[in-house]
Amino acid sequence: MSSSTLNGDSSITAFVADESFVPTSHKGLTYPFGHPVVEPDVPFDIVPGLKLVRLTVPGPLKHINCWLIDDHDDRGPGVALVDTGMNLPDARTAWKALSKGALAGVRITKVIGTHFHPDHIGLAGWMCDHHDCPLVMTRGEWLTARMLAADARDVVPDEMTAFWRAGGWDDAQVAHGTARGWSGFRRIITPLPLGFRRIADGDTLMIGGRPWRIVTGSGHSPEHACLLDEERGILISGDQVLPRISSNVSLSVTEPDADPLGEWLDSIAKLKRLPHHLLVLPGHGDPFIGLHVRLDALDREHRDRLDELAVFIAEAPRRAVDCFGRLFRRAIGPEVLGMATGEALAHLRRLEVEGRAVKDVADGVWWYRAP
Repeated sequence: MSSSTLNGDSSITAFVADESFVPTSHKGLTYPFGHPVVEPDVPFDIVPGLKLVRLTVPGPLKHINCWLIDDHDDRGPGVALVDTGMNLPDARTAWKALSKGALAGVRITKVIGTHFHPDHIGLAGWMCDHHDCPLVMTRGEWLTARMLAADARDVVPDEMTAFWRAGGWDDAQVAHGTARGWSGFRRIITPLPLGFRRIADGDTLMIGGRPWRIVTGSGHSPEHACLLDEERGILISGDQVLPRISSNVSLSVTEPDADPLGEWLDSIAKLKRLPHHLLVLPGHGDPFIGLHVRLDALDREHRDRLDELAVFIAEAPRRAVDCFGRLFRRAIGPEVLGMATGEALAHLRRLEVEGRAVKDVADGVWWYRAP
């Protein structure tokens, strides 16, 4: 595949000059590569020096996008790896196959984690150990990962069951959550290095002699790092901007008075200061053009949900679980109950911050009503 310079040109020919790709458009976004089938053991060329490795993950997301960027350090040439996949047999098998095939003899110079979620850093420790290379993350993401991995309790803490009850879970739902146990995070990541190289908003990270600017966002995770190649017009967005779904934005037991949805909306406004024409490389889904269109849609989706919830709680006091039908277009089963509850609470908390909701507590349950 060949590619011309990307900066300042929103035409698809600026991104792709290989006629085998069939660009598609949907809801104002252009997918310059179409929707290719990317096999886990065959890296997919995006632009010269930047490849996509797509690994399977369980659940509705189905896959995680990992990015290989040509790099070099004092030991010679190699590739920087952005995100790693989850610590599961399929992902480890895929990386081993790559190391014997398309990436035979290729050394990883650094592992960059966009954020702490296990599908993004699950194999970071394994990779860093095998290649003797550093882990690069923001401090907020690294500390959160270390905190969750260090919590070795086998029994679900009382604070967690109280949080579930606050969201409106019944006895059967609490029993199911308790049966799943604790320390699940620790089981699906490999041990992280004791040290890391910190990146922060506005930093420049040199990869292969090319500057990548760090742009952070929040709401989905504490200090999510996106990587911007301003010269070529490429944004590795992780989960901060996805083309077809909105990332989960949840209120958590670790900070129950936070306002994650407010942080998410602020991050959308911040990312809109970036150029519209960027080629966006998301953590899930296909590369696309149309950053501002997508950000506007994400902003509108959440604000519409807030307005709908404000009307809903004005009719009668509601718990988080009562709001699922107003927030989601699918049935909420046990496997996603925790995320759905967190997302509902994030929206209700945002209404509370905006002065459009009041929280009352009765027998440990949080009820939200209009002021």
